[in-house]
Amino acid sequence: MTQHDGYDREALSKYRMDTAKEDLKGAEILFNAGEYRMANNRAYYAIFHAISAIHALDGNAYKRHKDAIANFNKNYVKTEIFPRETGHMISKVELIRHASDYDDFYVASKEETSETIESARNFLDRVDIYIDNRIKQSNQVSE
Repeated sequence: MTQHDGYDREALSKYRMDTAKEDLKGAEILFNAGEYRMANNRAYYAIFHAISAIHALDGNAYKRHKDAIANFNKNYVKTEIFPRETGHMISKVELIRHASDYDDFYVASKEETSETIESARNFLDRVDIYIDNRIKQSNQVSE
């Protein structure tokens, strides 16, 4: 884990959410083009960048995906800031992305990819609300 001090955590968080939204848009474009394997990759990265946006608010960054996800599950899912099923959803999307990227004979289906994109979309919506609330609370404390 890396601590990020001396920068605007809110700005970094917003930047990472913008990246997550671009990834989701890319997933949707690829899905509509019938490129399901690549769409799964972009949907996963949308989720990963949204998780990184949350970590940015705490001043944390992780070099490895598994560390970022594990710490998100520990600090946000286990404590029920995000619903428990969020952890299961992330694991499922991660497995699909891994298969899509690395398994030679994996064929991503339209239905599975549609579910992956919908999961990413729902997660990004929740993260947007969470980040907005954290920023509002932070601004109220500093006033």
